[in-house]
Amino acid sequence: MTPSVGPWTARVAPPDLAAVRAIVAGALAEDRAGFDVTTLALVPAEQSGRGDLVFREPGVICGLDVAREVFAALSPALTFEPLYGDGAFVEGDTLVARVSGPLAPMLSGERVALNLMQRMSGIATATRRYVVAASEGGRARVVDTRKTTPGLRVLERYAVRVGGGYNHRNTLEDGVLIKDNHLAAAARRGLTMHDVVRAARNHAPHTMRIEVEVDSAEQAREAIAAGADVVLLDNMSPAEMQGIVEASPGGCLFEASGGITLETIRAVAASGVDVISSGALTHSTPALDIALDLEAT
Repeated sequence: MTPSVGPWTARVAPPDLAAVRAIVAGALAEDRAGFDVTTLALVPAEQSGRGDLVFREPGVICGLDVAREVFAALSPALTFEPLYGDGAFVEGDTLVARVSGPLAPMLSGERVALNLMQRMSGIATATRRYVVAASEGGRARVVDTRKTTPGLRVLERYAVRVGGGYNHRNTLEDGVLIKDNHLAAAARRGLTMHDVVRAARNHAPHTMRIEVEVDSAEQAREAIAAGADVVLLDNMSPAEMQGIVEASPGGCLFEASGGITLETIRAVAASGVDVISSGALTHSTPALDIALDLEAT
């Protein structure tokens, strides 16, 4: 049974406006929206129109302000009227916003506005399903990863928050995460887990947690004994994770990662972990079916 996604209203900070405008400008330039030969040939500048932004399938709305910025970048004369807010769940065939004014820039911006909103709403909808499923198993936070579309990380991570999830480290600078390849490289130099954790702590600011990725109970015990603040349990079964969590002396957070799906996340949450990270939220979530129904006036 697919977990419900509504009712739900997001109350999260919007993405940085300058970053949004930069993404929109890049997308419009990529599409050569200012040189739309078809529209320039067939639609006179003085012709007006109206567009209805419609969700063709159920989902969580995300990206209304981004769509607004697309149309605003093409013509200040276009008016964008949202009928809902980001985070609202709507059924299929629901009108969520209207755009009106000059028809030509509306046509030239249609694809970019839809591409961004479809992507963001798909991520928000998937995240909400994961969050609901996880809550049925335990108290774990659902977080994203850095497996985002190059150039769209700001929008995709905002969509995760709109869906009720949380963000992992945004960049490599934002947190220490000692992965298997780091450990393998250190082992080649004769360093132990204690050496690696100590070196990371000496390098990082005192406000930053040290997280270590492990793939066995033995490694988890080593990381805990070495003083790791967070232990990432990679590609383990719920039973393995539960055994590690229950055997922990306390004072350490546990993150589950690797192969997390909508079908498995409830059992993973029930293992007692604190955080569940899933790259699938951003790297393989289908875009939602959204359309802009245009009418010339």
